[in-house]
Amino acid sequence: MKYINKRLTVEKVNFQRIAKKFGTPFYCYSYSKLKENINKFKKNFKSFSPLICFAVKSNTNVNLIREIKKFGFGADVVSLGELMIALKSGIKPNKIVFSGVGKTSSELNFAINKQILLINAESLSEIMEINRLAKLRNKKVRVGVRLNPNTDAKTLNQISTGKKENKFGVNKDTFHKIVDFCKNSKNIDLKCLSVHIGSQILDHKPYGKMLEAVSHILDKTNHQFEFIDLGGGMGINYSNKDKTLNYKKYNTAINNFLKKHNVKIIFEPGRSIIGNTGMLISRVIYIKDSGRKKFIILDAAMNDLMRPALYGAFHRTLPVIKSNKISNKPYEFVGPICESTDKFITLKKFQKLEEKDLIAICDVGAYGMSLSSNYNLRPKPIELLIKGSKINVIRKRQKHTEII
Repeated sequence: MKYINKRLTVEKVNFQRIAKKFGTPFYCYSYSKLKENINKFKKNFKSFSPLICFAVKSNTNVNLIREIKKFGFGADVVSLGELMIALKSGIKPNKIVFSGVGKTSSELNFAINKQILLINAESLSEIMEINRLAKLRNKKVRVGVRLNPNTDAKTLNQISTGKKENKFGVNKDTFHKIVDFCKNSKNIDLKCLSVHIGSQILDHKPYGKMLEAVSHILDKTNHQFEFIDLGGGMGINYSNKDKTLNYKKYNTAINNFLKKHNVKIIFEPGRSIIGNTGMLISRVIYIKDSGRKKFIILDAAMNDLMRPALYGAFHRTLPVIKSNKISNKPYEFVGPICESTDKFITLKKFQKLEEKDLIAICDVGAYGMSLSSNYNLRPKPIELLIKGSKINVIRKRQKHTEII
């Protein structure tokens, strides 16, 4: 994404042209950036050829998942809906991992019948339920167990998942109980130890500690696992202040781990694959001067992009048409929803804007549209995939008649 003749452009198409044709707000994804991210991720870990399962929760658009699937990716899913969309996209069951703390019996039944690669269980109760369902069908089900390694990922508390106070995974004592239970079951094939310590991780050191915890428990477990699922969580640079994750050091730590343990590695990346491919383009409806600052009221809202309201997340915000005029007051970019938290960002010395101008909210490919809702009975925006000069509609704009 760059400015060409003062117009913000993705690949070979400027946003002004897209807005004129499709209206606003709209989500827009760059295919070339998606391809670049996938190839970089695969290259970073090519020394041990992991199974890479895209975290569907980060972006549930079936057309984007189909594109990702073409690069040999599987899918990490956490609900029946995500499992169904992964299958609909053409991903084979033997490349699908079903994670999550609260799988229902009907969800487990569906996964068992589809013979997916792994059901990663997160409690002894879940293992017992899988065993019961498998026994009824006289099947042997491949499962993993998610260990809580009590590792601080050094990320936001809201997206930390690997500490003992988090709901995810089981502690060491329960882990050993589950291993013993599985050994005595004719209907469970314990294949995988799974861990996932958080999201938006930019420091390789927590991953090193996680691997140490996994290695330690493997040494004390009399069971040969086929897979170690290391989850995902690799972060991206939302701002210039963010440091970059050192993939080389993470790769080295995994290779050292593999010298001791003969297993196949599974990854579950989402944000690192799709995050910086997406932009949300919105139009300024009104500008309201409150004295100390100006409210820039957009036609996009927190129902379209929840992350700023939910996490206080930062997203770079850019004018679609560039000028040299600067506002003499701070701008607070807000949506039209009746919530005080319906705001995206406050910026000083931003380019002077006028009503009907377009702005771009960047790096929204992950947990943007997938977290969207119909709050205030607002229809969800259209989604577009840009390939060179071609604009592909990958999800139509929702109509009011579809939600009322």
